[in-house]
Amino acid sequence: MVTLLAVFCSLTAFAFEQKLMSVQVKHGTVRSTPSFLGKVITRLNYGDQVVVKAQKDSWSQIDMPGVYAMGWMHTSALSSKRIVLKPGASDAEQAASSDELTLAGRGFNQQVEDDFKSKNPEIDFTWVDRMEKIAVTQDQIQNFIMEGALSPKGGSQ
Repeated sequence: MVTLLAVFCSLTAFAFEQKLMSVQVKHGTVRSTPSFLGKVITRLNYGDQVVVKAQKDSWSQIDMPGVYAMGWMHTSALSSKRIVLKPGASDAEQAASSDELTLAGRGFNQQVEDDFKSKNPEIDFTWVDRMEKIAVTQDQIQNFIMEGALSPKGGSQ
């Protein structure tokens, strides 16, 4: 009886540790490891529900109901508020894109960048604009890491 009670209590505690969260960005990337260089498993959309199983630094290990896979998502892309999309609602249009999150991570948004450009017309942003258009695939990133024998901070490939 005592053993049964202990098992029940541990299962109950485990169930309460898991946390249901919503994706709060327009498109969120789920990775195989807690690193921006980790292999992309899948992408989730604004409002998708996930179950957080564990945390490591600023990453959440998530279970995606109906996908039967676990992966890692940066915690900033998740919200504890339940997001319910309604037909015709503009909620998804208001979500931040990954480009907006990148700019915000650097302390910029499009308005700040445009303002800087207007105050500094002598600066040539041609090469910056060209670099921003370069797209690197996940496979290219993985090959770069492997060929360079790199070990990214916050997780392995």
